[in-house]
Amino acid sequence: MKEKFELEFLFKTSPRVLENMISTPGGLAEWFADDVNNEDDLYSFEWDGNIEQANLLFNKNNSKVRFKWIDDDDLETYFEISSTVDPMTASVSLQIIDFAYPEDKESAILLWNQQVGDLKRILGA
Repeated sequence: MKEKFELEFLFKTSPRVLENMISTPGGLAEWFADDVNNEDDLYSFEWDGNIEQANLLFNKNNSKVRFKWIDDDDLETYFEISSTVDPMTASVSLQIIDFAYPEDKESAILLWNQQVGDLKRILGA
C-alpha cells in the first residue's frame, strides 16, 4: 500500500509567477516534465520520450492542482502541487503531496527535490 508524504519548499518569487508554473501545461513543462499537453482534464506528461497520463482532479484559483495518474489503480492516491503566501512574512511556499510505496518513498522524495530545484533555478528563487 502506498504511503502519503508531504514536502514544502520556500521561494523568493511572486505568487503569480509560481502559480503559472504549477497550473499551466507550459509552466509544468519548464520544470516538472520534458513536455506537458492537455485536452480538457486529461494531461500527458513526457519524460525521455515516455508519456504518462493523468486526470486533472481540480485546479483551484491557479494555486492548487491535483492530478490522478491514469495507470494508478489505487483509488486513494493522487499528486498535488500548491502554493501559499504567508500573510505575516509574504514568503511564498510550494507544497507537494504525493504517494509512494514504502520502498520507493526515498527515491520519490529525491525526484521531487530535484524537480523543485530545477524550478527554483528557472525562477531565480
